[in-house]
Amino acid sequence: MDTVERVTAGEKITDAEEALDELQTALAEVGITLPSLGLDGTSLAADAPRPLVELGRCAPDVARRLAAALRCTGRER
Repeated sequence: MDTVERVTAGEKITDAEEALDELQTALAEVGITLPSLGLDGTSLAADAPRPLVELGRCAPDVARRLAAALRCTGRER
C-alpha cells in the first residue's frame, strides 16, 4: 500500500516563505530588489492554503535588469 504524505497548511506556508527568502537573496546577489515581493495574502487565506509568491510591481529599469540576469543565467546551463 502506498503511503500518502500529508502536508499541513503551516508546512505549505513555511515552504512558501523559504522560497520567497531564496528568491529575494538570489535577486539581491545580482543587485535587484523587487519592492512588492511577498506572499499573496489571498492564497494564504483559504481553508486549504495554496501559497503563492507575489512578485509584485517594479520600475521598467528593474524589469530590464531582471530580464538581463535571467538571460545570463539561461546561457550558463
